[in-house]
Amino acid sequence: MDVSGKVIVVTGAARGIGQEYVVTLAAQGANVVAGDLNDCAETLARCKGAKGRVLGVTLDVTDIESAMAMARQAKEAFGRIDGLVNNAALYGALRGGRFDAIDEKAWDASMAVNVKGIWNCCKAVVPSLRAAGGGSIVNIASLAATYGMPYALHYTTSKAAVIGLTRGLARELGRDLIRVNAVAPSAVLTQGTQEFFGDKAAKAVEVVKNNQAITTSLQATDLTGTIAWLLSDASKLVTGQTIQVDGGTVMH
Repeated sequence: MDVSGKVIVVTGAARGIGQEYVVTLAAQGANVVAGDLNDCAETLARCKGAKGRVLGVTLDVTDIESAMAMARQAKEAFGRIDGLVNNAALYGALRGGRFDAIDEKAWDASMAVNVKGIWNCCKAVVPSLRAAGGGSIVNIASLAATYGMPYALHYTTSKAAVIGLTRGLARELGRDLIRVNAVAPSAVLTQGTQEFFGDKAAKAVEVVKNNQAITTSLQATDLTGTIAWLLSDASKLVTGQTIQVDGGTVMH
């Protein structure tokens, strides 16, 4: 499972699991482009001394021009792009509730960031993956979609769309030797999870944990091995899959 020398774009890289992906990949020798609307200074600071280099870029995934600029900066810095982790998502800023009480603006924002954002970043990066002779795209879905989380239908629906997008794109890009997979984590102990559930976070995380076969709450670091494997050549014939990293909540 070797990612050394690969050039990998990670979106939503300023904090949480996105930051952890950048830190892990850089430590393993990948050159990483860390993209986010927010400042990635903390992420870059955590990567000091890493084997790989890290470039921080400002990225609004809902804006195709911003995504294209990110891809250009990646190629200018590293000469190529080999992988993309579509991690950016609207999560912590959302508020749950019954489906018919969800604010229309929040619904539209969920689709713009969580679905259109992936579409935009794929459009920006795929030409470089083709030029490199292939590559890997990893889209971050969620247990919300695979289990069917209620009272957050905007988030649940957007993450279900990520899985459909992943499967369709995998078939489109297979002849280009570009693999497209999704990872669906359970509730990860991050700032975003705390923000989403608010004062009910501890109870929500406990309920999620108790529905798992392995009753241990997920940390951001519990996802990095799966991400690195999907980006590496060790998974070269794996595409169109949604890999559950959820402690055994949903089993197929």
